[in-house]
Amino acid sequence: VQLVESGGGLVQAGDSLRLSCAVSGRTFNNVGWFRQAPGKEREFVGAISRSTGRTAYADNVKGRFTISGDNAKNTVYLQMNSLKPEDTAVYYCAGTFASFSEVVTTRDQYVYWGQGTQVTVSS
Repeated sequence: VQLVESGGGLVQAGDSLRLSCAVSGRTFNNVGWFRQAPGKEREFVGAISRSTGRTAYADNVKGRFTISGDNAKNTVYLQMNSLKPEDTAVYYCAGTFASFSEVVTTRDQYVYWGQGTQVTVSS
């Protein structure tokens, strides 16, 4: 099982960026996005249920970030708009087989993780 993130980079505040998470080897019920800034714990950003397409987001990104999935490509996207300097972090995607229909938002339920991609937002 492998999850590979891509699309990170350096952008200015207010810009947009789209991250991709390519999954191979298995098909997860849920794919989540998390991020970790220096000196901070890894935090939940958002997640999508493969079967229902339903999504959930952390309050601090709601309305700015959107998760979508392409089941044919087994790829999940994180569209990030109106980026802020506080969005700077390493972004990880993760997969879980927990819950076929509900969106899983708890970090501990995600077992498989990608290597992360750096997003830096300058002011």
